[in-house]
Amino acid sequence: MSTAHHSRKSPYRRCGMREDEQPTCDGHQEVVLVGADGQEQRVCPAHGAALWLTNPALRFSAKTRTEAIAAVMRQAFGGSR
Repeated sequence: MSTAHHSRKSPYRRCGMREDEQPTCDGHQEVVLVGADGQEQRVCPAHGAALWLTNPALRFSAKTRTEAIAAVMRQAFGGSR
């Protein structure tokens, strides 16, 4: 039996768009985008930026942390930090 402490936080889920051949995927499901129909998509910041830039009907859900939105903006507009 292991005596190591395990985090009580659940691990990040994988990006909903993750494909092994897509090296741009961050892999973590941090961004929640909502379409005009109310359907949520949970994706990594890299895929979130691509979706957000190509579909003007998408908006960020209140479930998305501000740090994740900032990561999407960096991906979308090439910010260094």
